[in-house]
Amino acid sequence: MPIGDFSIPGWRPEGQSAGMTTFRELAVDQPARLLFGLAPKPLTTRLGLTLGGGCVYPEINFTLPPMPVEAATFPEVRAQYRQIIRGVLQRAVELEAPGLVVEFETLPPMTEHPAWAIELTRMLLDAMAEAHAKHGLKTVLRITPNDTREMERPPRMRSGPLYEAMLETFEGCAAAGAELLSIESVGGKEVHDDALVMADLGGVLFGLCVLGVRDMRFLWTQLDQIARRHGVHCAGDTACGFANTAMVLAEQKMIPRVFAAVVRAVSAVRTLVCYECGAVGPGKDCGYENPILKAITGFPMAMEGKTAACAHLSPLGNIAAATCDTWSNESVQNLKLLGGMAPTCCVEQLIYDCRLMNAALADGPDAARLYRKWMVASDAPRDPQAFVLAPDSAVRIAQAIVAAPDPYHAGQAAASTALQLLRDAQRDGALRLPPREIGWLDRLQKTLDALPSSEPEFISHMMGQVDRGKFVPGDYGLE
Repeated sequence: MPIGDFSIPGWRPEGQSAGMTTFRELAVDQPARLLFGLAPKPLTTRLGLTLGGGCVYPEINFTLPPMPVEAATFPEVRAQYRQIIRGVLQRAVELEAPGLVVEFETLPPMTEHPAWAIELTRMLLDAMAEAHAKHGLKTVLRITPNDTREMERPPRMRSGPLYEAMLETFEGCAAAGAELLSIESVGGKEVHDDALVMADLGGVLFGLCVLGVRDMRFLWTQLDQIARRHGVHCAGDTACGFANTAMVLAEQKMIPRVFAAVVRAVSAVRTLVCYECGAVGPGKDCGYENPILKAITGFPMAMEGKTAACAHLSPLGNIAAATCDTWSNESVQNLKLLGGMAPTCCVEQLIYDCRLMNAALADGPDAARLYRKWMVASDAPRDPQAFVLAPDSAVRIAQAIVAAPDPYHAGQAAASTALQLLRDAQRDGALRLPPREIGWLDRLQKTLDALPSSEPEFISHMMGQVDRGKFVPGDYGLE
């Protein structure tokens, strides 16, 4: 689909660049240009899918039904994945999808036994190649191994059998032909979980912007090297284990929603590191911080919303699509529904959603922005977590992040900007907050104001507060 009137001067495709990239200016500095289907730096795959180039593509994600994954059951595991991919591809052909992104999120035993993940990757790619040869369906595979490092306590983030098997999984799957490499990494989660349940903003900043940032730099440097060896792309990470955990806790009324919204804004600082290390998108679907990252980097982003209800509930059902470049269902088990197998039903839903977004794009900028307006307006006034992801808010938070001198101050700036946005919106009637939530705005701001002025002081303070038995300080460069 041609971009036409959407083309913006200076928006050109870019490949992976060597070394660390520092983002000091926004790729999208105007909310009007933060739109679904269009990214300043689109990514073109081997078969010619241009992600972020004027078309929103469905991204299907699937997993097994409840069953053990072990040597004795592996023949059934293979049969399950074979059934899934055949059904998904057949439905995509029948509905004339312009293309399809397939995400294979491994299960922990598959990452512990890389040969299993690699075999399944080859099987998926063979089916996708057959669909292209027979029907012309353009597809690309995203491989997302588990971050199994957290399966040991305390986690060993830079060494050990779990870490080595995880990298072997990436290496083997990339060699097999998986073109997009992603992960839901967990560095810093050891202390972040406690900070969430205590609504401790200082602990959140330590987990995301100190521990998380350091681990991301280490891990994504390794993944970038793997991608380069095999001529594939680092796609993106997600703060799923951090900000999505906050979202779920807020949905369960265990923590304030405004706190979860601030955590979401801060999480962008951590996820940004993968793009500094060479990732080029599309960002991982469960990274709801992706609109902020798209504004900063210009790379295409996957998103999930109402179509992810099969995996988790959220207050972000429509607004998540406002800036997406691929539209995902998160992950669905291979279970029989009345309409067919669940992954097949999900890909149909995704394709129809994408049809509507692409029809709006085809009608020109005004039509697309009107449709985006409706998606934003349907969610943003109802929940602070949605409000901070509206294009205007995302650009404001993104600007605060790139203007900061380091990740610690970027986290502070993201949190402070999010609080100001929520405070102004509540005052102006643009956001409805119950009385119990409003008081948290000032409480969180006071916490921010009391934090040490420098990162070394902050680290020294937090190292005296956190449970050091839950993580290995040396794995984060904190001896």
